[in-house]
Amino acid sequence: MSVPGTTQPGGPGGNTFGVTLDQASTIVDAALAHGEAMGFAPLTVAVLDPGGHVVVLKRSDGSGILRAEVATAKAWSVLAMGWPSRELTERADRMPQFFAALGVLAGGRMLPVAGGVPLRSSAGALLGAVGISGDTSDNDEACALRGIEAAGLVAWLDRTTGP
Repeated sequence: MSVPGTTQPGGPGGNTFGVTLDQASTIVDAALAHGEAMGFAPLTVAVLDPGGHVVVLKRSDGSGILRAEVATAKAWSVLAMGWPSRELTERADRMPQFFAALGVLAGGRMLPVAGGVPLRSSAGALLGAVGISGDTSDNDEACALRGIEAAGLVAWLDRTTGP
């Protein structure tokens, strides 16, 4: 549904809403399918809008009971700090006290571990983030990238500039 005076994702002028429900659903379904095809452990996938709100969250059968919180925290951390979670991991290693304080300030929602990836439109607008939990962090990230690609969006992994 279009709201007068705003633009839809992918339309001229960019995006004012963030990732759509259809895009988020495609990301989640493709990420879960890739994980299953690769024989990964059961995954949980969360897609958040730019404000950190859950758009879609799905768990594979057998995914652990805390995986939804972990996947959401990976995506939320990316949005909160403006860096891919792999970069957050490296920064947390260098500045553990700072990241401990961030965890407190964020009410426990910070999780600087690979598997959280910012989403951009082809025009460069920040649309949200994907977080995945269930297998190794590298495999979680690979599934996020596959899902983002399937939705025709851009994964932001450049560590030299913010999203």
